[in-house]
Amino acid sequence: MADGPKLPQKRYFRQRAHVNVFNDMIFEYPERPSEQDWSKYYPVYFRPPAIPSTKRPLSPTESEQPKAPTRVEFADIGCGYGGLLVALSPLFPNTLMVGMEIRTKLVNYLQQRIEALREFQHQLLKNNAEWVDVQAKLDKEIADLSKPLETEESPDNGETERLVPGHYENIAAMRINCQKYLPNFFEKGQLTKIFVLFADPHFKRRKHKARIITATLLAEYAYVMRVGGIFYMITDVKDLYDWNVKHLDEFPLFERIPDEELENDPAIPCVVHSTEEGKKVARNKGKKYLACYRRIEDPAD
Repeated sequence: MADGPKLPQKRYFRQRAHVNVFNDMIFEYPERPSEQDWSKYYPVYFRPPAIPSTKRPLSPTESEQPKAPTRVEFADIGCGYGGLLVALSPLFPNTLMVGMEIRTKLVNYLQQRIEALREFQHQLLKNNAEWVDVQAKLDKEIADLSKPLETEESPDNGETERLVPGHYENIAAMRINCQKYLPNFFEKGQLTKIFVLFADPHFKRRKHKARIITATLLAEYAYVMRVGGIFYMITDVKDLYDWNVKHLDEFPLFERIPDEELENDPAIPCVVHSTEEGKKVARNKGKKYLACYRRIEDPAD
């Protein structure tokens, strides 16, 4: 595949970690969730908006109909380089998931990465390639984290030599400020999983208001989450972990999930091990602090 698709290289997409979320920046966002055009992110699942015409449209054939599912259910907030999405994609091939990131270069990288992975999969389909055992592959990658990397690239760029379920058609990335526009994209009770992984700790006290978990933002997360949905949080900063747990414990619409219940959750190994930051912490022998919460019923409903 020398002349075929090529994965982007991170060294061309480096960007400083800190962005002022309160600055006025230009973003594309819908006035309401029903107006969001998802076709440019998931072309296999959504049609582009219809072009106005005076002619009566033809009835589409069954093969032209959008494939289920038709709503995004997972959101990775501050998705970075997209390691979590790429790892989750084959594990949940029938679930649409989106990475939401404020840094332009990282979004450009991830969009190019996803497009390249889709192209690899399309070529493999034409060549009748073999299928990968997704869980065995994930287990091997977790075991390999203790070994030093030969390059700056993550050891998991996605599957380029074997087929995976979903063919990475179910993941996408968008540039957006989730602290301002999250409810513009998702209906009430739409999401089943939200991930906040290795978020910016904003160490200075005057910057704490910019943290991605606050009482105000938890109200928005609860609004867009389905009852029974899971909120995943992990960090390597103990002070941020304590802050997050305090706010989540105090919020009435989330309850902590006991650690023993998480053992059978297939998303947990990806949450802990698949992101670039998570791998960096593992290589440096750092500690990771994980907490997961379930969205519960609102007594007022």
